[in-house]
Amino acid sequence: MKFDELRIHHVAMPLIDPWITSYGSDYEIHSVLINVKSGNYSAWAETCALELPTYSYESVNSIFYNISEIFAPSLLGKKLETSEELINQLSIYKGNPFAKAGLDIAWWNLKSKISNTPLHILLGGKKRKVVAGADFGVEKDIDTLLEKISVAIENGAPRIKLKVKRGWDLDVLGAVTKSFPEVIFHIDCNGGYTLEDINFFKSIDKFQLAFIEQPLSYDDLFDHSKLAQSISTPLCLDESINSIERARQAIDLNACKYINIKPGRVGGLTNSIEINRLAENAGIPVWVGGMLESALGASVCIALATLSNFTYPGDLFPSDRFYKNDLCKPENKFDSPYIFKPLDKLPIPDKDLLNKYTIKSEHIV
Repeated sequence: MKFDELRIHHVAMPLIDPWITSYGSDYEIHSVLINVKSGNYSAWAETCALELPTYSYESVNSIFYNISEIFAPSLLGKKLETSEELINQLSIYKGNPFAKAGLDIAWWNLKSKISNTPLHILLGGKKRKVVAGADFGVEKDIDTLLEKISVAIENGAPRIKLKVKRGWDLDVLGAVTKSFPEVIFHIDCNGGYTLEDINFFKSIDKFQLAFIEQPLSYDDLFDHSKLAQSISTPLCLDESINSIERARQAIDLNACKYINIKPGRVGGLTNSIEINRLAENAGIPVWVGGMLESALGASVCIALATLSNFTYPGDLFPSDRFYKNDLCKPENKFDSPYIFKPLDKLPIPDKDLLNKYTIKSEHIV
């Protein structure tokens, strides 16, 4: 198999409501869509690191540049019988996992097309139910948050994730755990705190959360290992795990009890599979995360979550949770409340919406 040509699109997809976290607000999701052709076959892939380098050091513009100017041209016409060959071809270029992930995911989706094998089966997963949770960003006030959580619980949400930041943390946790004492909660700090906040983290123990996601810096492992020894609430790493090597180091340091796997953040599906294997061997559960991608990117995450050891409900959403009109069709929908089933065929962009949402594009031949 080889890549004969690629079309790369930088798209901006408007959100129903802004997504507010400790690192800022997103009013639209900037993503990169890739169409790759091999002979008579064609497949789409998506990779999304947001408009600005706030979640990681990559941004939509760095991804677009690296894929269109460097990575894709280096792969064009090369024999790529395995995804490892693709990764090895790109290994001379340092970092940039989101950009590399777009091409790795494109390889897997193309392989799925050529072999007529559903992606989740190709990855080593099973046709099984994939459980999702409910997530809430920083709201305008606590009452609004409580109302939204109440609706989610009534609709069957198995767990609730809360984005927190300084000034929107302890009071919020006190209110939600008092109002919903039987519900499983975890918080996502998006790296917004430091070890100087140790008393804050110790005060969280009384809430008996499932875990604290990425409490410290996006590039830290060592301080997380120190924090993990100082509090009883388990830690989950997200931003800190951007490669197989970082996952191995985190496990060796006992820096976490859970790992969130976003295919884009770790360099693609190939690396996701290996990180899951390392975690499973160490007795560490994993769960799938997302970047508010279109139905295409979200469906890839659902396929990944069919692998063993993906046991905690994932950050997976129906399209209408964030988008009035999803760029890719068919739109993602629950099969039953907070349950997805992996698709045999992945969504693809609607041509009219692709034209409408595209900011720039490149054709690599």
